[in-house]
Amino acid sequence: MSFSNQENKKFNYVKSLKANIIFNMAKENSFDIVSKTDYAEVTNAVNQTTKEVSQRFDFKGSKATVDLADKDLNLSAEDETKLRNMNDILQGKLVKRGISLKALDYQKIEPAAGGTVRQTVKIQQGIPIEKAKEIVKFIKDEKLKVQASIQGETVRVSGKDRDILQDVIAKLKAVDFGIDMQFDNYRSN
Repeated sequence: MSFSNQENKKFNYVKSLKANIIFNMAKENSFDIVSKTDYAEVTNAVNQTTKEVSQRFDFKGSKATVDLADKDLNLSAEDETKLRNMNDILQGKLVKRGISLKALDYQKIEPAAGGTVRQTVKIQQGIPIEKAKEIVKFIKDEKLKVQASIQGETVRVSGKDRDILQDVIAKLKAVDFGIDMQFDNYRSN
């Protein structure tokens, strides 16, 4: 059985359309769950806090300082009350600059030289592995048709349907994992 040249062209065209449709259906959409902190904004908040502490009456003559050193914040003051007050000022400045307070990990208050106290505040960058496992488990427990995988300090979620991915984002926003999360790198194929 032989086809004419025109029938053969139609057959090949339909065959390529079917292959293209199947190929497009198999493509996956994805997004990344990340935890990033903008250190430029943290530096600006520290500078604003230092300026406000130097101008406030209740800190007059005080040795209260806040500085950013090696990706950590160091707070120091004469007593715990001044340290807490300075921390409140710092938190207000960070929130105004769009830095989530969940990105801060407070260490315990320690006595320092000269009768002062100090506290180190670690700034979270990236999702810790324990939290990443907790996020992946939560996504799998939801029984949605998506795959979640840990890739270094991020969690990648992929699936065929964009609507399901948006549902996953909404469900993740509704649960507090104790870390600052952003949804980044949304790829739609």
